[in-house]
Amino acid sequence: MIQAIGLTSDPRKDLPPAVDDVSFEARAGRVTALLGGPGAGKTTVLRLMLELQRGRGVTYFRGRPLHRIAHPSREVGVLLGDVPGHPARTVRGHLRMLCAAAGVPARRADEVLEVVGLVSLRDERLSTLSRGMDRRLGLACALLTDPHTLVLDDPTSGLSTREKRWMHGMLRAHVAHGGTVLLTTPDPKEAARTADQVVTLERGRVVADQEAADFARTRLRPRVAVRTPHAPRLATLLTKEARATHRSVEVVRESGNRLSVYGSTCADVGETAFRNGIPVHQLADEVGDMGPRASTTADRSADEARADVAPQRKAAVSRPEGSREQAATRARSGGPTRTTGTGTATSSATESATSSTASTPVRKRRQRSVTAPGTEARTPQARSGDRQRTEPEAEASDTTPRRRAAEAPSAELDALPELPPPISVRPAPSPLRPLRYELRRAAGVGTGFVTCGAVLLVSAVTAVLLARVGHTPRPRLMAGWPQQLPLPPAALGAGLLGALAFGDEFRHPALAADRGTVPRRLGLLAAKLLVTTATALLLAVLTLGCDIEMLYLVYGRELAEVPSDWLSLTASWFGLVVGCAWAGVLAAGLFRSTTAGLAAVVAVPVAVVPVVHKIVEGPSVRTAAGFPLRIRELLLNQWPFGGERYVEAAARLIAQPVGGALTLSLAALLGAFLFTTLRGKVR
Repeated sequence: MIQAIGLTSDPRKDLPPAVDDVSFEARAGRVTALLGGPGAGKTTVLRLMLELQRGRGVTYFRGRPLHRIAHPSREVGVLLGDVPGHPARTVRGHLRMLCAAAGVPARRADEVLEVVGLVSLRDERLSTLSRGMDRRLGLACALLTDPHTLVLDDPTSGLSTREKRWMHGMLRAHVAHGGTVLLTTPDPKEAARTADQVVTLERGRVVADQEAADFARTRLRPRVAVRTPHAPRLATLLTKEARATHRSVEVVRESGNRLSVYGSTCADVGETAFRNGIPVHQLADEVGDMGPRASTTADRSADEARADVAPQRKAAVSRPEGSREQAATRARSGGPTRTTGTGTATSSATESATSSTASTPVRKRRQRSVTAPGTEARTPQARSGDRQRTEPEAEASDTTPRRRAAEAPSAELDALPELPPPISVRPAPSPLRPLRYELRRAAGVGTGFVTCGAVLLVSAVTAVLLARVGHTPRPRLMAGWPQQLPLPPAALGAGLLGALAFGDEFRHPALAADRGTVPRRLGLLAAKLLVTTATALLLAVLTLGCDIEMLYLVYGRELAEVPSDWLSLTASWFGLVVGCAWAGVLAAGLFRSTTAGLAAVVAVPVAVVPVVHKIVEGPSVRTAAGFPLRIRELLLNQWPFGGERYVEAAARLIAQPVGGALTLSLAALLGAFLFTTLRGKVR
């Protein structure tokens, strides 16, 4: 059960808040729809409920706010907008990454893919998925941890009729056995057909909270859908006759050659068209919208929906039973005018009823069952009952799908496949959970591998060219670091990898809607710093090895000899590369941008080093003469076993201009990161 109390968003400048004092309840075992046009505040309400946006109010999920739940992903499954994932990541890799974040076994990804019908597309990239497959993957992400509550933002947006039917069947299967579903939709007809409770929003406020049957009776307007090549002429005639007979009839021009007639009947419209010799291609009663001026999305007709369906490749989906719909429409149509086609709302309602009945599973001890895409578990009696059903019965069944699912025969339900067995999330958050997530996130795309390969190639070519020109010190030669560049290629590459580690989190927020599963700040920061440290050290070693090998192959052993002070040079080299990687991670996490992270890395030698030079070499009354000697004497007194050498090497590394500037920048970035983290926790 969801209880939203007083949800109010923070206003921007002089504008009123997008959501103002919204309160409602979504009970278990029911589908609750948040209805409203664009700008009504539906998505803002969901973000306030999930604590992804600042504001006032509180939301209880089965009696607890989200930040008080130990495992939010176990309680709430979320789908906001498109699937937030890197376009180059595979479907299976994306789900396995989320499994690592939630602490569930990796095999769960394959089990959920089988449920949503994406097994054949598990190796496809996210960028190649169609809209329908993208929605299926989003539902798979929401069901990954077997949550009790589903919160979905317009899950059927842009889907075909068949995909909508499948989605509503899955949601109905979830609520039929105790789950809770809260979804948003801009279409009142869809809300009346598929939901048990409808909460209507206008301008950020709740204007109605009704049962679906009451909503359809009191807030939807019945209308007659007409399609004719002479739509303007017929609209004029209908308006004139209504004025002459003093009837309240309103005619609204839709897209193309369609009309929506409010306040009339099929018989009256058909007789008017017949008397004036106007051919009619469609004439059907429909459940209307909330008025002709309501900003809602118009349903597509069946033939338009089929033409717009993207190729689904290997995924099997069910076909609508168009012949039965056409027969029902011809039986309902009256008057002398010959009518063809079907009412969009009526056909969609019939399809929704079919999918709801076919998708009601049996669940024992948190085990759910759904129909596989493209199958219908219906008995012959159910099919004959659908054909013999009258129009009032069909409308009643459209507005009460929950009752229909509860009365489904048990013989049909036992034949449906079952969902995977219940899973168990670890009782306490493991410190390795963010690390496993970060490893799968970094290795799931080829950006890091391509960056490392480009760095090795550029560094080796630069080292060969510098050796040909001459006058370059051997340490810089082996690092491929010209005097004209602020940083060597390896340091720039490590900084880019560090910036991508947090930058991709904000471009493709895989965990944004799953707050609390992996600590969004300190725990995730520690994992990213550890992974980027290992990557930077590996890149530094490979760069030195490749440069030395290239120098040996091209110019011989003379340039490939290791300097005598290799230990201190190696420590300086490793410190520089790792420091750049850390600067990229911290800056990208602080400014939420990959570009900002890379800019912070480049700013160290370009902007910070000159400032450090001016501070150190500026005029002063006293100088630190003999400071290294006194430090050495102090270290000798405190480190009798030779440990002072390492401390002295670290001090010498920090004393260098680039090392000192990098240390100063890292300290500032880390302090700012910790400050923002603590401030957010206090709020």
